[in-house]
Amino acid sequence: MVDDKRRLILDQALALVDEQGLGAMSMRAVAERVGLTSMALYPYVGGKDALLDGLVDLLHSELGTEYGSELSDIDWRDRLRALGRAVRALARKHPAAYPLLLNRPAAGASASWLTAALRGTLHDAGVSAPAVPRLTRMICAFLLGYTTGEVTGGLPPGDDVAQVDAAAEFDADLEDLVRLVEVAAEQR
Repeated sequence: MVDDKRRLILDQALALVDEQGLGAMSMRAVAERVGLTSMALYPYVGGKDALLDGLVDLLHSELGTEYGSELSDIDWRDRLRALGRAVRALARKHPAAYPLLLNRPAAGASASWLTAALRGTLHDAGVSAPAVPRLTRMICAFLLGYTTGEVTGGLPPGDDVAQVDAAAEFDADLEDLVRLVEVAAEQR
């Protein structure tokens, strides 16, 4: 029952941030959405910092759901592409909350799945064990950084006059990541 109430509170906090932005999220605003007093939230989510940590955990959980769980029989290249697209889809679904993934440490049990998914993919690609942590950090930094920049407007504009097709550019960047991993696997 506590977990159900906590999930309801986190879902409503995320909906509030989606609708009104991160600045609108307060214990009082979330409490109003779930029909409680702000003091009644504390047993379920702690204070505001703990609520923000809960949102990070919820975003990671949604990312895992978006990525899927039936990918183990798929070529590592396609898994890496699917992971990248799942990260981008989450950013576009929750643009106001998404930057929390870069601004707050991963807090809950589901938060480590992104690292585990990347490490498993790199292992399956044949990357040497000592190189996996560095490549994992680099790919995480690209995926989270690029997509945060995309939803916040923080990416530098292109030099070309034509409108940039963001999805095509992101897919091209994923192909560059695939080639980078292939090179790393060859150096084994």
